Amino acid sequence: MSTSIQSLQSLIQYYADHRVEKIYIKVLAANDNSKNQVYFGPGFKALTLFPTGDVYPDPSGDNPIFKAGVDFLWIGDDTSLVNAPSAQIILYPQYPEIRFSGFLKGCDRSRLDSTRTLMNSRIPGRILFLGTDNQGRIIGSVFKPDSSVCRQAMEISAGLVKATEIFSEIVTSFFLGVGSDPRTTLLTELCRIHRLGWINSKRLDATKTILPCKATQCGGYTLEAELGITPNGRSEPDFQGWEVKQHGGNVLTLMTPEPTGGFYVERGVEEFVRTFGYMDRLGRADRMNFGGTHFCNQKHPNTGLTITLQGYDSLSGKITDADGGIAMSSGDGTLAAFWAFTGILKHWNRKHRNAVYVPSKHRTDPENQYTYGNIVRLGEGTDPLYLLKAIESQMVYYDPGIKLEGINDVRPSTKRRSQFRVKLRDLNSLYVNVNLVDVTAYCE
Repeated sequence: MSTSIQSLQSLIQYYADHRVEKIYIKVLAANDNSKNQVYFGPGFKALTLFPTGDVYPDPSGDNPIFKAGVDFLWIGDDTSLVNAPSAQIILYPQYPEIRFSGFLKGCDRSRLDSTRTLMNSRIPGRILFLGTDNQGRIIGSVFKPDSSVCRQAMEISAGLVKATEIFSEIVTSFFLGVGSDPRTTLLTELCRIHRLGWINSKRLDATKTILPCKATQCGGYTLEAELGITPNGRSEPDFQGWEVKQHGGNVLTLMTPEPTGGFYVERGVEEFVRTFGYMDRLGRADRMNFGGTHFCNQKHPNTGLTITLQGYDSLSGKITDADGGIAMSSGDGTLAAFWAFTGILKHWNRKHRNAVYVPSKHRTDPENQYTYGNIVRLGEGTDPLYLLKAIESQMVYYDPGIKLEGINDVRPSTKRRSQFRVKLRDLNSLYVNVNLVDVTAYCE
């Protein structure tokens, strides 16, 4: 590592200067090296810490594995950033665990002498620092055990937040004394919003212009507008590392991924609804629906379809087939819709690691308005495998709102909404910890 970085303070300042808000640190064991890969921990929790490319199955070998590329750079000997073009995260479902590999392959060797020496070695006690910048790049650095950076990191290690069993977390702005930690900032903002009382329904566009929200379900948009959150179609958290979700009742929408295979994809939404849907139950003419709560291993009475997890062993809680996924099939074996594990792993990845669930109330008189409660739920730490287990145990279920209007027209209109939901009482199944917090304790 560069001789110009001589203290933990200067290292964290370097990360902050490169728009890194959180640094994850790991004390390396002897086997954590370029030959044996770097162990990122049991389960798939580490996948929620770092941005990745698409997750894909690797057909080589006897056991199923997943891989995902990462945009990784080392801090070079001269403190410039050195690209590591072959860096990747490997998920081993049979254990399950995650490892990091390819981090030296293809690098400019002349600028990484000390890093290569340390990452090729079997010296225990080295410390690896990994921070993600605002472009989704992971910036890495490593220091030897007797360096001042390592000694200072070990001195504060007991007071650091554990991001996973393996990684501790440093918030750069908080460490440098220029801001609060993101959790406190979030709760302070939610207290402010709670004290506003009834808020006119609104939303932000991509330029952060406030617009009225006239639909009947604008609670999420209104809360996001108050927090300054613009529409976020990326798999990234909403607010300083936190996913923000509001709920007006006891049912929560977790995610809305479109199917990646099956009849739905091959034949299109219109044919899907005509084949597996039903005429509108409220008597609205010229309309067909595909809806209802679909639980794993339970045939739905209206659609005739059953959700199963293909390539998942419910007894061990492990993925046994990297090409598997969430399947919805008819009694004759027709695959109606399919969500590949690869897509689910990436979708659940960073966006759901930490989430806050905020209760809301709605009224339309005198205006379309929302108010937000003071008791919120903080879900902290998750794993995509928790989600699969919750689906298999029927705690998380598929509750679509898909419709086809103008069914007799030449060009009928379709609405797509494939949503997976959970009841409030079952939220604990998805996180390491779920805590009830009164945000009024954080009011300034």
